[in-house]
Amino acid sequence: MDTRSHHYGTFANVSGHNASPTHASGVTDVDRPSAMATRSDTPPKSGDADVALAEAIRQEHDLTFWQAVKLYPKAVGWSAFVSIGVIMLAFDPQIIGNMFAMPQFQKDFGFELDGEYVISAAWQTGLSLGNPIGQVVGALFSAYPLELFGRKWTFFTCVLLTACLVFIQFFARSLQVLLVGELLGGLVLGCFVVIGPTYASEVCPMALRGVLTSYTNLCFVTGQLLGNGITAGTAPMEDHWAYSIPFALQWFWVLVIIPGVFFIPESPWWLVRKGRNEDAKNALRQLSSSKVDIGATLAAIAETDRLELEMEAGSTYLDTIKGVNLRRTEISTGVYTTQVLSGIYLINYGTYFFEQAGLPTQSAFYMGIGFLAVGWVCTVVSWFLIARFGRRRIFNIGLTVLIVLMFIIGILDSIPGRPSGVAWAESSLMLIWNGAYDLSVGPITFVILGECSATRVRSKTIAVATAVQAVCGIAMTVAIPYMINPTEANMQGKLGYFFGGLGVICLVWAYFRIPETKGRTYEELDLLFDRKIPARQFKGYQVDLTAIPTEF
Repeated sequence: MDTRSHHYGTFANVSGHNASPTHASGVTDVDRPSAMATRSDTPPKSGDADVALAEAIRQEHDLTFWQAVKLYPKAVGWSAFVSIGVIMLAFDPQIIGNMFAMPQFQKDFGFELDGEYVISAAWQTGLSLGNPIGQVVGALFSAYPLELFGRKWTFFTCVLLTACLVFIQFFARSLQVLLVGELLGGLVLGCFVVIGPTYASEVCPMALRGVLTSYTNLCFVTGQLLGNGITAGTAPMEDHWAYSIPFALQWFWVLVIIPGVFFIPESPWWLVRKGRNEDAKNALRQLSSSKVDIGATLAAIAETDRLELEMEAGSTYLDTIKGVNLRRTEISTGVYTTQVLSGIYLINYGTYFFEQAGLPTQSAFYMGIGFLAVGWVCTVVSWFLIARFGRRRIFNIGLTVLIVLMFIIGILDSIPGRPSGVAWAESSLMLIWNGAYDLSVGPITFVILGECSATRVRSKTIAVATAVQAVCGIAMTVAIPYMINPTEANMQGKLGYFFGGLGVICLVWAYFRIPETKGRTYEELDLLFDRKIPARQFKGYQVDLTAIPTEF
């Protein structure tokens, strides 16, 4: 391991160079003093700020993944801990979607049709809307407490509110009461998808940025997988516990989080913006090992904040669509919305989809579990792809594969007479589709969210992207039950045509708009966006960060 100290104020990816090369920043290793000579807790004075920034960036480019893990194990752990909230967010809509295929839930909340109990498409839509509507309001609202009170205490408040609102779901014995519980619960759960990626991008070193921001996707899949597994286990029960147990298990996460929340270090970026430099130093000490130069790291954070102020980057919602931030918000919103338009909302109806495609009820539940287990494994595998290949390439190639698979599913469902094996073929292709999604579009979206948003408006940019994505999710939540319900359109596998077509539109947009952000520090990304570099030229563009002071 390099014996020098390393900094993570700018979070860029590793270049892997250790021997005197000229980096993208234009800074060379020649004649640089070692930062390990002394471990300072005081940021350099203003006259040395530019040198400190260039040195911090150079060392960030040198830092490898495993060096970062050894230097910042506590940052990794706390980032993963805060992301548990995303597991809670994903768990709730998954169990609701599965309950539509649960015999006892259908009997207690549905009506009889041709000798079987069913939940009407209207109520399926209403119940499923609770979570995405909550995400719209909750995500937009969350940016205010995040900015006023910090990441730590906003997270804690959301966990407590979730614990209270689960009572409504648990004791609901009518669709009306359950709908209230879903709507109120969704308001709070929507905050977690903003808190998790924001915190991860602000406390982790740049060499881990891709993995730990994409960890958000693993939390989504984990929540969905647990939801499928639990509902599959309780589905055979013949009393209210068939659906009450899944609701009650949401309290488990509350019990896991509350004891640890008091020890979570606050984001040093937020503390610096509030002028609390001493608290920022203490947070950096809690997040890093003793080998890290806290003073230089703090200087790099302060310099990035200064740079964005000079670029007139404010910190309000209006600032997310002003000037250069408009493009950055468009990219963040576009990649997140692509998740919905490519077909991911079918996951929430996975078990019901398989059942309507022709699989027996229990086989549909088991297929749903396998569906998400594949996704979980593929998300972990995606970390190796993220470390090796660029964000743009992974996103575009992955989206292309998803489109092809959707069209194949649609074609299979169009075979005259619909042979008996088509149901299993469609279900198997959906399983492959899910694996491809969690290798590419799923995890890489959260990396792009963290890298394309300016640091001063990161939480608000993620909130806007989440809200727009959730609005699209609402449209899908309204449409999908009608498209697959046997009493309505009953499209079954022909949904592949619908999502394949939407995916083509997204792919055209992505090719021209998504830049390559791998290997770039936040300072470099600020300059690339400010200079209006075209997306396809990001990868090869050379940035001389030593010129920053004279440019503004």
